This record gives sequence, structure tokens and C-alpha cells, in this order.
Amino acid sequence: MAIELESSWLKVLGEEFNKEYMLKLKQFLAQEKESGQVVYPKNKDIFNAFNTTPFDKVKVVILGQDPYPGAQQAHGLSFSVQKGIAVPRSLINIYKELKTDIPGFTTPVHGNLQEWAEQGVLLLNATLTVRAGLSASHQKKGWETFTDQVIRKLSEEREGLVFILWGSYAQSKIALIDTTKHHVLKSVHPSPLSVERGFWGSKPFSKTNEILVKEGKAPIDWQIH
Repeated sequence: MAIELESSWLKVLGEEFNKEYMLKLKQFLAQEKESGQVVYPKNKDIFNAFNTTPFDKVKVVILGQDPYPGAQQAHGLSFSVQKGIAVPRSLINIYKELKTDIPGFTTPVHGNLQEWAEQGVLLLNATLTVRAGLSASHQKKGWETFTDQVIRKLSEEREGLVFILWGSYAQSKIALIDTTKHHVLKSVHPSPLSVERGFWGSKPFSKTNEILVKEGKAPIDWQIH
């Protein structure tokens, strides 16, 4: 696993790469590849969320669990897939909520959320890699320790961020967030399994923009082109 991390993140997280858990994680990933397993996303995309959204540019964090395990889907941004790949069901539901939440929003023809990341939306998965075809296969191998530290550092060193936490797993990370200086928006997950239980009408996107404006920051243009 070659580490190519944007400089502001490297300054904040650089020490993590020498810790025992990360060395074990690197060893695990090397063993996966040596045994012939296909791992997603590609090496160059593992840290895409960080390389697209520098530490000091983060305004919003949308937390996912782990990458999509299908071919050509994952590219290092939570909930996002590469252009030309079918839009996953959870993202279809996100788009449906956007259509009712943001006036004039039109449903994109693809699922690449890079435009959000470029505006300061950190699309962070708790686990950054996965074995092809096997969801959750790289959980509890060390990535969560790393991404918990990401959330902790954002909480400690930044102010007025919006954390969008969908589902019980994401909401378990509230313990890492100083809610006296950051904003947390919670609802059920947009998965088809839970979307009917409170995702519809939760309006996370307009609420986020209201908060950002109050914080003196530019709102996010949620329209994907």
C-alpha cells in the first residue's frame, strides 16, 4: 500500500502510519494481494477522500461504513461510484431525498460524488478497502482505528463542521465528536432496508447549508453534473 496523502492530512495523520496497527494493516493488505485476492479500490484511490478534500477545507463529513465490493464501483469516496457504473440503491435514495429537499435538484445520470468532495464534503468510509465481492471483509483489520483518528482530529482542530451520520454504525462515532463546537445531523441509513423509517423528509442537505451559512461558510452546491 503506497501512501500518497495530501500534505495537510499528512501533517495531521503522519504519525499513524508508523504505529503497530497500521503496520499490521499494511501486512494484511499485502497478504491479500499475494494470495491472489482482488482488493478495491485501486491503490491510487484508497485515500481519494483525503486527497480531494484537504484537512483545512473540510466543511461537512458524510460517514459510510466500507467500500462497495463490486468491480469498478469503489473509488475512495463514501456512497460514490465511478461514472459508467450503475448507481447503488442507497445513492438512488439519497438522490430522491435531494430532489425533495433542494429546490431545482435534478437526478444525476451517474453516481460519482467527486463534485461534493471538491467543495469540502469529506466522504469518509470507516474502512477504506474491501475484498472483491465480499462486503465487510476488511473490517476490524485496523482501518477503523485510523478513521476514528481522522474524526477525532477534525473534532479537535476544526470548528463548526457538519457531521452527517446515517444509521446506527455512523452514529456510534458521536463519541469522537465534540458536539459543543460541531453540528451533528442524524437519521436512519438511506439503504432500502431502513429508508422508510425516517430518511425520507430528514432534509440533511438543506439543513447542512443552513448551518454552513450561519457559520459564515459557503453552502454546498449539491447538484451533481
